[in-house]
Amino acid sequence: MEIPLAFYQSLRLEDNKSRSRDTSHSNPNVFTFPRFSGYDFSLRRRRWKNPFAKITCSSLVHGLKPKPKLKPDPIREIEQGSKDPVLDDTQISKSSVAICSQIEKLVLCNRLREAFELFEVLQIRGSVRVGISTYDALVEACIRLKSIRCVKMVHGYMQSNGFEPEQYMMNRILMMHVKCGMIIDARRLFDEMPERNLFSYNSIISGFVNFGNYLEAFQLFKMMWEELSDSETHTFAVMLRASAGLGFIEVGKQLHVCALKLGVVDNTFVSCGLIDMYSKCGDVEDARCVFDDMPEKTTVAWNNIISGYALHGYSEEALCLLYDMRDSGTSLDQFTLSILIRISTRLAKVELTKQAHARLIRSGFESEIVANTALVDFYSKWGRVDTARYVFDKLPRKNIISWNALMGGYANHGRGADAVNLFEKMLAAKVAPNHVTFLAVLLACAYSGLSERGWEIFLSMSEVHGIKPRAMHYACMIEILGRDGLLDEAIAFIRRAPLKPTVNMWAALLNACRMHGNLELGRVVAEKLYGMEPEKLGNYVVMYNVYNSMGKTAEAAGVLDTLESKGLRMMPACTWVEVGDQTHSFLSGDKCDSYNAAVKRQIYHKVDELMKEISEYGYSVAEEKNLLSDVDVNEEQGVVRYHSEKLAIAYGLVNTPEWNPLQITQNHRICKECHKVVEFISLITGREIVVRDASRFHHFKEGKCSCGGYW
Repeated sequence: MEIPLAFYQSLRLEDNKSRSRDTSHSNPNVFTFPRFSGYDFSLRRRRWKNPFAKITCSSLVHGLKPKPKLKPDPIREIEQGSKDPVLDDTQISKSSVAICSQIEKLVLCNRLREAFELFEVLQIRGSVRVGISTYDALVEACIRLKSIRCVKMVHGYMQSNGFEPEQYMMNRILMMHVKCGMIIDARRLFDEMPERNLFSYNSIISGFVNFGNYLEAFQLFKMMWEELSDSETHTFAVMLRASAGLGFIEVGKQLHVCALKLGVVDNTFVSCGLIDMYSKCGDVEDARCVFDDMPEKTTVAWNNIISGYALHGYSEEALCLLYDMRDSGTSLDQFTLSILIRISTRLAKVELTKQAHARLIRSGFESEIVANTALVDFYSKWGRVDTARYVFDKLPRKNIISWNALMGGYANHGRGADAVNLFEKMLAAKVAPNHVTFLAVLLACAYSGLSERGWEIFLSMSEVHGIKPRAMHYACMIEILGRDGLLDEAIAFIRRAPLKPTVNMWAALLNACRMHGNLELGRVVAEKLYGMEPEKLGNYVVMYNVYNSMGKTAEAAGVLDTLESKGLRMMPACTWVEVGDQTHSFLSGDKCDSYNAAVKRQIYHKVDELMKEISEYGYSVAEEKNLLSDVDVNEEQGVVRYHSEKLAIAYGLVNTPEWNPLQITQNHRICKECHKVVEFISLITGREIVVRDASRFHHFKEGKCSCGGYW
């Protein structure tokens, strides 16, 4: 019989159980499901319009429970009262077999240090025979720990106890030495092996490739080919890495032919290795051919071809490939996003980088070090150093590249005190600095006028950290001396340097001569630079500016004649401003023909309006005669009022919200006249303006620049 649900609501649980038991056994028409939501469903002929309107209660006496999960045998914890777990009496008294079994269990549970503590017990007890399974567990523990001490301990115990491994264990021992960085010992073991197979060769070849010894890897590959006359896909993938490392495209092509003959070229690992090899050797076309012939394109393949295009300057093509990858449905990983950020850094695509940043967070990669370090680098290079610091602080793990990227950002933005504080914080975190670190912090001191702190850090390079200063570090110190006006000391410092003066060192001194108007020394330094870099335009233009600012028109004309005789032509000054996701470029004296008449009138009207306002604040153009550093000298007459910086700033002010900082980018060093104008514009508009010129960043805020008037 079927009983309505309302009947059970008035019963106690005990009554419910007993009645359901009786009903289920007495009525053959009721099928009992084993504990399905606590109810039984009737299978009588009559069908209910709503099958849940009337139900029968299931018997709750089955007491079924989930199948218990298998657990490893418990590992006995050492009592708290035991002072020395290694020499504990209960541990010493164990049989050798029990200790070996305990070691294997500890390794299985990833308690590797405890496993080696027990292994030391075996060593203390003397010549104890250890089974192959225990040795295999100890080898695995050494590989995971990457401990040279543990490797020597295990291998020494094997030798002292006369253990004669078979080929499987010999290969494992060989891999243990390779994985732990003992490549010389690994090669000795390899040479002593009575029998070698593909696994043996693959282990030792991979070890040499990982250590950058590519020639030795090729010798071993040749030996393997002569001895075994065979290879596998993993071997080809590793050897293609070696070819890319050496830059030997001909060898890579031979490997490509071998892979074709053996029929392994369609293997994903081999194809990705070929794309990587051709890309790094400069043959992007062949890399694209391999990529196009792949039957199935993986994320790694897309990453390799995109990074190949980006590596050789084809940023636009790389960006198009990224869009193709997205449209194909292939998943983007953290490496894809890091490549996208690097492309955006080169193309100055701020909005695109923001999208990549958002994708990183949505994909759960906000703690991934490679992509987020690329983010720190991008934000540092494109005027958003505070955002770079935010991303840096969120990283749970930081490598030396992360520290250097942020420190370099502080340097370029004229925030020397922040760079020095970050340098000290890095030292406190026990991160060893390298030559890039010192370049960044010394550049920060030079740009911010921190002379005393700069000299302290420079002297600590060799005295404290054991790093020999390079020419670029000496150039930073010349910049510091030049900023302080110590030009005689700078020339003496160059002569005392334990290396041959480089272009950067002389260029730093020439820039100091330009800023301080030292004509005689500037002429000497310029002659040095003309001899070292006769085709570089910047050196001639800097000297032209020195002559022009001091009224030496004849000498300035001589510089122009020299340029003409050498067939050199200066590129027109160009400035970019990004509004939304569009980049707008302007030339000095630009007629803005790419815009309609209304926009052109708006731009020029805004420039005229700004110049009128700053004139009321005391600005005067008559006092300034300097030319832009890397532009055509004919621009000096008639277009000073409409230099590219002013046009870009006017367009940005009209088309961006007033609360947003305005950022422009130039292909030249900003001239003194425009520098002064932008200072006044930041004062009267209240806008923060960031200018990235050919040398550094200039942050204009409330009428002041981060460079302090020296650039």
